[in-house]
Amino acid sequence: MTVYFNGAFMPIEEAKVPVLDRGFIFGDGVYEVIPVYSRRAFRMAEHLKRLQHSLDGIKLPNPHSESEWTDILDQLIQRNAPEDQYLYLHITRGVAKRDHAFPNPPVPPTVFVLSNPLTTPPAELLQSGVACITVADNRWLRCDIKAISLLPNVLLRQAAVEAGCAEAILIRDDAFLTEGAASNIFVVKNGTLLAPPKDNLMLPGITYDVILELAATNGIPYQVRRVTKAEVFSADELLLTSSTREVLAITTLDGKPVGNGKPGAMFAKLHPLYQNFKRDVMRQAPSPSGGGPGWGNTR
Repeated sequence: MTVYFNGAFMPIEEAKVPVLDRGFIFGDGVYEVIPVYSRRAFRMAEHLKRLQHSLDGIKLPNPHSESEWTDILDQLIQRNAPEDQYLYLHITRGVAKRDHAFPNPPVPPTVFVLSNPLTTPPAELLQSGVACITVADNRWLRCDIKAISLLPNVLLRQAAVEAGCAEAILIRDDAFLTEGAASNIFVVKNGTLLAPPKDNLMLPGITYDVILELAATNGIPYQVRRVTKAEVFSADELLLTSSTREVLAITTLDGKPVGNGKPGAMFAKLHPLYQNFKRDVMRQAPSPSGGGPGWGNTR
């Protein structure tokens, strides 16, 4: 496995981070995840825009221009074997003495990029759906920043694992849905897709955008608004989305069936639409130098 670390490509075993790196000491950094289909990164411009939003949120200058990032990521894709990958970008404020305040003068940031194989959900999960639990969303108020300090999400996801479930659905203030611990969540009621708004309480998912675009293009009614806790529990269907898990039906919530306990009509519409989109757009996007549909914002 080849990785990118502070300006060089190298085997992952050679990448070493000093113990005084602020990412290690404080969790002072941000990350981004970009899916790659047939060796083509999907919506690079949108992912890099989200990365810039996260960097701005923690007042850390971007170490690379968009063209530099594109070149680095394209090289890393070619240096690793899988046709489908996902790229993990990790940027910290760098190595400095332990002090909560930012280093003054600033120090060079630590930049690390990893490629892993991208696998799709197995057929049995598509047929059965997944089980989830609800938990209180006890995270901070800047969930729109893709921060590396993910301990709250780790604990919430572990609660799902210990309950034998695939994901934890987060309810803020015992009143409304935000997202999953590592995914976005959609509610279906009376044939309408309900999506929580992209604000400071949720991470703006790229797959979330794709689902809403597919709904708009294919005449599926949808609303982007606050979704209440009551609407989650009375949903006809619940859907889970992410770059790595694509679209999955949630068929059990807190030990009780969602709807009739089987993947429903909305999932039956959206899953093939997503697969067609992946085939026709994600896999057909031109190389970074070519531009065009699928590279950047296709909305």
